[in-house]
This record gives sequence, structure tokens and C-alpha cells, in this order.
Amino acid sequence: MSTVRASDIIAAVARKGETLSQVETPSREVARGPHLFLEVECERALAGPALWRLAGIEQVTIGRGTRRSTRAVSSQVLAVEIPDGWMSSEQVVLRRSEGRWTLRDLGSKNGTLVDGRRVEQAELDDGALLQLGHTFLRFREDVPNDGPAVRNFDGAEGSIGRLTTFSPVFGLVLERATRVATGRVPVLIVGESGTGKEVLARAIHGLSGRHGPLVAVNCGGIPPTLVEGELFGHKKGAFSGADQDRLGLVRASDGGTLFLDEIGDLPPAAQAALLRVLQESEVLPIGGHRPQALDLRVLAATHRDLDRLVREDKFRHDLLARLEGVTLELPPLRDRQEDLGLLISLLLRKLAPERPDVRLTPAAAQALLSYRWPLNIRELEQALSGALALSGAGAIDLAHLPVDVVGRAGEEPSRELTPDESRHRDELVALLREHGGNMAAVARVLGKGRTQIVRWVTRYGIDLRSLGSG
Repeated sequence: MSTVRASDIIAAVARKGETLSQVETPSREVARGPHLFLEVECERALAGPALWRLAGIEQVTIGRGTRRSTRAVSSQVLAVEIPDGWMSSEQVVLRRSEGRWTLRDLGSKNGTLVDGRRVEQAELDDGALLQLGHTFLRFREDVPNDGPAVRNFDGAEGSIGRLTTFSPVFGLVLERATRVATGRVPVLIVGESGTGKEVLARAIHGLSGRHGPLVAVNCGGIPPTLVEGELFGHKKGAFSGADQDRLGLVRASDGGTLFLDEIGDLPPAAQAALLRVLQESEVLPIGGHRPQALDLRVLAATHRDLDRLVREDKFRHDLLARLEGVTLELPPLRDRQEDLGLLISLLLRKLAPERPDVRLTPAAAQALLSYRWPLNIRELEQALSGALALSGAGAIDLAHLPVDVVGRAGEEPSRELTPDESRHRDELVALLREHGGNMAAVARVLGKGRTQIVRWVTRYGIDLRSLGSG
């Protein structure tokens, strides 16, 4: 049997134009340490991410250059250059002192922000978001020291298969997926909505070596009275309206893979019939008398707690035992901070292949990188799709993003407001509350454009979610 590599499963996904990418999976015993991640270059939004492993490093200087480059000044000192015209030639220096990392601005022309606040010097906490010119970086204090000390993935290379996940949690999931891809063991994929469960299922099928198709079934999308006929097929005359034989989705996947999405929504009667399919590798159509043998691999997915459904007698325990030969749990996007820049560049490539020069304003990048994305990758993709449509040929700005994303970006003002600004903020909040948080309505009242209202909301740190939708 040929060896399946972690890169293979991601290449299979990349060929489909999906959002998973090549991964170098860390070992379970790998050492951990601080890292610096380049998330987004606003002027080159498709350029993709980079990382610097800081284990054994005492100082990093970052400034403007003609291209991305990293120079080892000594064994413990790095000099990083980024092609950002808004950055000074020597922007900041990061230093390790007594186990903690601090940042100091080197008198840059445009200043340095940490988590949205302008600083001259700051101690870096885990997850801190740094803005240098029009470039955003993220500091992580304790992640696995896996792979080379410097990774740079330039989007100009033109192959999303060359990009990698930086998330150790997600990397372990993909490592397990490659190990089970070529077998017949059932796989249960669990995770919140929008985390990419079907994408992973299709990648597993692509590496399985099975010659038949992958047949995807949304168990929650079929009316309960039709589920058994849709899944298992029926014979002509089996019931009123059955005027011809129907193959059914299970037999349609013979020789391939049956992917049962939202398996927790499957009605009890269909659960019993599916259990027989898994136990006997055969299916009995409705109205049939002779079971049909099957060569079948089953993958299932759910965002629900199946153990709880078993305790509530809403899901069969014996069926769950059959389905969870191997369980793969996909992490939510909020636990994959390191991948946000990667996903933004990948999704922009996928959504706008005709726009290689897509740009983001710093305010929009700050919002995208600060939001928690409760609906995960699907929500990020929808936000970027809408932003591309609204921005036309210009840069994606705050006004082009969903109100929830904008509201999160503006929760805390980056400086103390003047008395006039405080008065203006209070008047704006009163108007927004009067109009249920509708920024377009407030813009009409004030005779301003909606974009100006968005800018004021962000500047004053107004949380629109407490006022309604906008």
C-alpha cells in the first residue's frame, strides 16, 4: 500500500478550490515556544502569511524593505524587512527580557499599534495583534516549534497548495485524516457549523483510492416522510406514487463513499435501516424482498452532541458505535488565530481570481483579524464575498463589512476622547439607539454617507450589537 502524506490530503482539497491548504503536521511531543506571524499586508492582500520562530532569539528588528526578507544579524538577532511603503525603514524592535517579549517603536513616521492602541513601548501578551504601517502581525507566546525557523509563503507563487496551516490543533486533525483515508473504517467528523466538515470529507474520499463517487446527503434537508425512500430506494409499486424503481442514495454510492451530513437529524426509523446497512453491507429497498450487496465507505458529520442525543433517546447508541470508528473534531476558527491571514488570502483568491491586486484598508484588516467568527470559515467567506462586491475595484473598507464585524472592531477606542468628541459620541449613540442601530437611517438623518457613520462608530468604540443591527 502506498504511503499517504499529509500534503496529499491538502493538495486534494486545493485542487477543488476549497479553503484547506498544505499542512506540515507537528509531532505530539514537539517543543513549544514563542512565534511571530505575519497575517496580512493590506496593500498585497493575496500575498499570504509568514512566520518566524522565536525560540533562541533575543531580538527582532522589523522595517520597510523592497521584498520580504529575513537576515540573521547574529545567532540571536533577526532583521526582518517587509515591502510596506507605510512602514519606516526601522519601525520596531522586539526584545526578550526575563522570559517576556516587549515591543518598542523606533520613532516610526506612522506609529505602531498593539491591539488597536498606539504605543511607544508595550509588553506583548499571547495573541497580541501588531499594526506596523499597513501590515498586521500576531504574536503567540506558546505554540509548537515545528518546521523551519522561518516560513514565507508568497501569494505570487500562484499555488494555494503551497500554503500551510499554522494551527497545531488543526494540523493534528489533518494528520489523523491522512492515516484513515485509505481504509474502510467509518469516520465521524464533528465541529461547529462552517468549520469545513464536508471539505474534509471530500478530501478523505479523494485520497481513499475508491473508484466510485462520493454521494453527499444532508440528513436534515430531506422531509422525514421521504428519508427512507431517498436513502435506500424503493421498488415500483411499493407505495402510492412509486411508479418506477428508485436506486436510492446509498446504492448510488456503491464502490465509493456515502457522506451523511448532519447525521444527528436522521429520523429514528431511518437510523435502524442505516444500522443494518453498516452491519451487513447490504441495503433492502422499500418494497423489496432481496437485499442488495454493497461495497461502501461511510463518512458522517454533525455539529450536534450525539452522546447527549443518545442519553435523550433521540439517537441509537448502536448506530453511534458503528459510525465513530474514528472521530475527527474540527476546531472553530476562533481557536485558529494563526490561520486567519492564510484563510483571508486563500478566500480572496477563490472569490476574485480576476483581481490579483485586492487591497484592504487597515481599519478593515483590523476588524477581520479581531472578530471571533462564531459561524467560522463560512461566515468569513460570506463577509469577504460581500465586501468584494461592495468595494468594486477599490480597497475593502469597514463600510463594506458586515455590521457584526465592524461592531467588534470598534469596541474600545484607541485613545481618550476630547470633550467635544465625547459629546459627539453621545449624540451618535442616541441616534443609533433611536433607529435600532441602523447606520443607513442615521446617515439619512444627519445628511451624511453611511461610510462616515461607520468611521465614527469605529473611532468612538461604539458596540452596535447593543443597539440593534445596522
